[in-house]
Amino acid sequence: MLPLDNSFASLPPAFYTRLMPTPLPAPYLVAVSPAAAQLLGLTAEQVADGLDVLIGNAVPERGQPLAAVYSGHQFGVWAGQLGDGRAILFGEVATAAGPLELQWKGAGQTPYSRMGDGRAVLRSSIREFLCSEAMHGLGIPTSRALSVAGSSQGVMRETVETAAVVVRMAPSFVRFGSFEHWYYRNQPEQLKILADYVIDRFYPDLRGQDNPYQALLTEVTRRTAHLMAHWQAVGFMHGVMNTDNMSILGLTLDYGPYGFMEAFDPGHICNHTDQQGRYSYANQPQVGHWNCYALAQALLPLIGEPDDAQAALDSYQSAFADKLDELLHAKLGLTLLAEHGDADRALFDAMFALMQANGVDFTQFFRKLSGLRAADTSADEPLRDLFIDRPAFDAWAQQYRQRLQAEASDDTARQLAMNKTNPKYVLRNYLAQVAIDAAQKQDYSEVTRLLAVLQRPYDEQPEHEHYAALPPDWASHLEVSCSS
Repeated sequence: MLPLDNSFASLPPAFYTRLMPTPLPAPYLVAVSPAAAQLLGLTAEQVADGLDVLIGNAVPERGQPLAAVYSGHQFGVWAGQLGDGRAILFGEVATAAGPLELQWKGAGQTPYSRMGDGRAVLRSSIREFLCSEAMHGLGIPTSRALSVAGSSQGVMRETVETAAVVVRMAPSFVRFGSFEHWYYRNQPEQLKILADYVIDRFYPDLRGQDNPYQALLTEVTRRTAHLMAHWQAVGFMHGVMNTDNMSILGLTLDYGPYGFMEAFDPGHICNHTDQQGRYSYANQPQVGHWNCYALAQALLPLIGEPDDAQAALDSYQSAFADKLDELLHAKLGLTLLAEHGDADRALFDAMFALMQANGVDFTQFFRKLSGLRAADTSADEPLRDLFIDRPAFDAWAQQYRQRLQAEASDDTARQLAMNKTNPKYVLRNYLAQVAIDAAQKQDYSEVTRLLAVLQRPYDEQPEHEHYAALPPDWASHLEVSCSS
């Protein structure tokens, strides 16, 4: 039995409601992540043996189930009190990498469910499970998913679906909206309690700063900027970047209508609910900045002076730009050199414009780019075939070659390095849908296979080549929305 604790439960009762999960009938296991289980010192088999705990039908010994309260801005509009409407934190495990909170998602109604049923459906639960682990495989900060389990119980969405529960893990599920809650309720004492909890538990080095609350905002701003750069670099779109979905630790949190870019279009909107395109791929960096401003507003009573809060926020643009510049140079196999700065930015801009004009697949382009040779065009065809306007590609490739030659790039070494930063496999929507369709017919093997592929996205895995293919025609009709 895992030795559970719950540091969040040590906060005053106003921060949460203690409650039990609502049992589900006829539970069954869909999948366990062996890598996530290992973090807890368990095997996948040991996790699977605890099905009643995974589905929320039993509370582990020393578990302290609770639902946290928070508020937030949704699609840029103040939404007031929100909270864990279908998530229940049931414990915390000390691991070699630090404490990890364990949370059921979909385990029943809470006082914060508003008009919701507190449930998650099999479709969305599989998507969250797979993407949490896929993002970790890509090296992007994220919450983790230990398991997904299902039940025969019907759940009404657009149609009747069946219920499921994900056990997800993170050092903390505190959000920007957790701070906004107390600010907008004009309760500075609670705001300070929460900020002190976060600093002391997750940012202890900041306690010695002259203004630890300003230092907290500075660090969260930096982490958020870096997270946005990582998302842009792999073509990931979150879909619902509300302040209640933004992690105070800079993690990717709350996987709903996400997507990975296929035919490159910076205006692409992965969330069918987002009619105005607020959370399009191109807008993600500036929305990340906007959300940091919302956090700054909430922390202002602790920080003191608006100029001090602004100084913390001023780090965002350079932190984002520098990180993205670093990541793009790595993706193109180039050394980051100051003397090439302007020319490199022009090269990148021309590349993205060319990709957009030709509707080039984001993941395939960067993976195949590693095969291009610095001195000749003999290996260009696999990459060139992605383009309709091949002369335009040839012109850009010539500029890229000149840049490679300027630093005497070695083809073999560069290809190895580029293939460690440009994934071959990402969780395309159609791959998730195939796994979901099979699971809805009681075949869970595809979820397990796909998970194994996505946990090694940079490896060639020739036996799984079809997972790297362009989406089939039917995939163009897939839509994901906030409904889950």
